[in-house]
Amino acid sequence: MEAPHNSPAAETAPDPVGAVPEAVTMTLTVTSPEQMQDLGRSLARVLAPGDLVMLTGELGAGKTTLTRGLGEGLGVRGAVTSPTFVIARVHPSLVQGPALVHVDAYRLGGGLDEMEDLDLDVSLPESVVVVEWGDGKVEELSEDRLRVLIDRATGDTDDERREVTLVGIGARWAGLREALA
Repeated sequence: MEAPHNSPAAETAPDPVGAVPEAVTMTLTVTSPEQMQDLGRSLARVLAPGDLVMLTGELGAGKTTLTRGLGEGLGVRGAVTSPTFVIARVHPSLVQGPALVHVDAYRLGGGLDEMEDLDLDVSLPESVVVVEWGDGKVEELSEDRLRVLIDRATGDTDDERREVTLVGIGARWAGLREALA
């Protein structure tokens, strides 16, 4: 019997900042950490400087594993690990592409005001900025953003399956389905 899906990703409905302009949604099933990294590598092919990616999912859902795949796909320097205690890590490109700025906003209670010290608005134009736990905190950085909601079975289970919902918000993401096909 499948455990219930009670993660924050499942509870997150529309984008918290007003109406969702031109949203494109697609849901994928991922059955292993390797597939989650593969998804990250696939997403990296469609990312460009200035992209904001917001990751939502409970602890252990696979946010950092996905980001590790993004880093591999973008060809950045350094091991992509959870930035929980340092809040943000910058991984420069090794292939003349955009840097990866990986942020963990879990311990940050405020919205964008508290995030200002990280200078994400300065980094965003030339980087790909990935923010774990960013809902309600970083939406103001960009009208166009990619929300990645990762839902997993909870409770006493070793089920590796994840439902990953990609929500492309804004004109930038209009061709998301085709780009990932």
